[in-house]
Amino acid sequence: MITIEKDLAKKQLYIVREFKAPVEKVWRAWTEAELLDKWWGPRPWNAVTKTMNFTEGGTWLYAMVGPDGERTSCRVDFKNIKPGESFSASSAFSDEDGNVLDSFPVMHWVNVFKPTATGCVAEMTISFNKESDLKTIIEMGFEGGFTIGLNQLEELLS
Repeated sequence: MITIEKDLAKKQLYIVREFKAPVEKVWRAWTEAELLDKWWGPRPWNAVTKTMNFTEGGTWLYAMVGPDGERTSCRVDFKNIKPGESFSASSAFSDEDGNVLDSFPVMHWVNVFKPTATGCVAEMTISFNKESDLKTIIEMGFEGGFTIGLNQLEELLS
């Protein structure tokens, strides 16, 4: 089950998703490129990692590749990491070399992973610089696409 709440006043999305897998397994799926590439992005699109350095100050460069070969490059900059518990990052569309494109909003993520009786709950807070940036991401179909991606993660974990 997924919950997505929009708070325009705070310029945030708050997403909660439960998984029937231990925190360690969910954490690895969020922090290891070979696993991220298997679920990040809604089918028929898929992520293809160019480079990933999951450390504070590290970067993940990847492309979303469509069914006809179309590519959209993205950059993620990792900030605070508490292994097995949480990490924060900023993500943005970029060119293939990781230079951020100013024409799209930057998303500031805080991801928290907590054990439950049946597995793990992931709580994601995504903040934006402006209310219009949040609206742009919603209009681009983020909610539907991210829901599909999280469902693919559930499949990968099972």
